Amino acid sequence: MKKFLNEFKAFAMRGNVMDLAVGVIVGGAFSNITNSLINDIIMPIIGIFIGENTFASLSFNIGSATVMLGNFIQAIVNFIILAFVVFCMVKAMNKLHRKEETPPAPPAPPEPSKEEVLLTEIRDLLAQKK
Repeated sequence: MKKFLNEFKAFAMRGNVMDLAVGVIVGGAFSNITNSLINDIIMPIIGIFIGENTFASLSFNIGSATVMLGNFIQAIVNFIILAFVVFCMVKAMNKLHRKEETPPAPPAPPEPSKEEVLLTEIRDLLAQKK
């Protein structure tokens, strides 16, 4: 049992798990922002064209069943907007991350050994005699 608890502790304290936990918390808070963007800014503008603030009122009846087409369309619109906002954020973060990662300067070539210097001089002398 102790080994199991130690393995779980090692797993839970890994950097990736902690990063995931932070991501879930920030994502939950971020969803409030995107919901406000959708409900308070974008949908009222779309509402000018469709006559409603949401698509939720778009429905039709088939027999005794009511097909809530508007809820489905609203979910798709919400997803597209959320995906676009997340895409823009990831793109901006990647751009910032690339700027931070400046490639290291290439190392200077090593000094030639005494033998290489001597062989170079011999080569040059032979080339001059020809």
